[in-house]
Amino acid sequence: MQRVIITGCNGLLGQKLVRCFKDEFTVCGVDLPDRPFISDMEFEYASLDITDPAAVLAYCTEIQPAFILNAAAFTNVDAAEEQRELCWQVNVVGIQNLIAAARETNAHLVHISTDYVFDGESGPYLETDPVCPAGYYAQTKLAGEKALQDSEISWTILRTMVVYGLGENLRANFVTWLIDALRAGTSVKIVTDQIGNVTLADDLGRAVLLAVRKKANGIFHVAGAGILSRFEFTRLVAEIFELNAELITPILTSDLRQKAPRPLNSGLILDKAIAELGFVPRSARESLLEFKSQLNKTGQI
Repeated sequence: MQRVIITGCNGLLGQKLVRCFKDEFTVCGVDLPDRPFISDMEFEYASLDITDPAAVLAYCTEIQPAFILNAAAFTNVDAAEEQRELCWQVNVVGIQNLIAAARETNAHLVHISTDYVFDGESGPYLETDPVCPAGYYAQTKLAGEKALQDSEISWTILRTMVVYGLGENLRANFVTWLIDALRAGTSVKIVTDQIGNVTLADDLGRAVLLAVRKKANGIFHVAGAGILSRFEFTRLVAEIFELNAELITPILTSDLRQKAPRPLNSGLILDKAIAELGFVPRSARESLLEFKSQLNKTGQI
C-alpha cells in the first residue's frame, strides 16, 4: 500500500485520520510526544517536530510517502497573540518544511486551514471569496495557505471550523467541555453573535480521505451542514444529551473581552466539496447524535 504521513497524529483530527486511512494506506504518524496516543491499533509512529527542516526532510526521505497530511497546528487563538514566534513556527515554517519535503519526495500535501482566514463580516463564504484575517493566528493560517499556493508541488487545502469529537488523551473541545459543565450543573455563558457551521472530526477525516482518493487540487470548504449560532448549537447539545438548557446564558462576544478577534458572521459554503469530492455533510443534529452514539459505545455516558 502507498504510505501516508500524518502530522499531528495525536490530536483530535490526527487520530481520526489514522483511523480513516489505516485500511487503504500504510499510515506513518508523527507528533511531538515519544509515543502515539491511540491505544487500540498499531501503526508506524515517530516523534517529529515539523519546525525542524532537517528532521522533516530526513524523515520524509526515509518514508517516501505518496501523501503528507498536515493536521499539526498552533490553534489557541488567544495564546497566539502573545506566543507569536511559536505560532508562526508551527503554522507557517512547519508548512514550508513540509512543502520542501513534499517537493523532494514528489508527495501530495494536504493541509487543514480555517474559516479564520475570513474577517467574519459577510459569511457564509465560498472558496473564492476575498480573505481578510483579523488576529495573529488567522494571519499565520493564511500565510501557510499562501506558502502552499505559491509552491510548485501538488496540494489540497481544506478549510473547516468548530471541530469537535472523541479521541484519546485530548484536551476538551467545545462540545466535550459543554457536556461536562452542564452535567455538573455549572452555568455557562454562550455567545449568540458567532454564526457558522460545526464539524464532527470524523466527517472532516472522511473528507480528507475523499480528497486523497481523487488527488484533488485546490481549496475546499469542509464542515457540517447548516449555519447556526453557537448559542443555538449549545441548546441543541443540551436537548440531545438531555441536559439542563436553563444553565445556558446568552451573551455577546464583546462581553468575553478575548485577546483575539473572532469571525462573527462566518460559515463555509460546502457546494464545491459536495460536487467535486462527493462529500456528504451531516447536519448539526445528525452529527451530535453520532457523537452521542460514540460516547455510549465507550461508556462515557
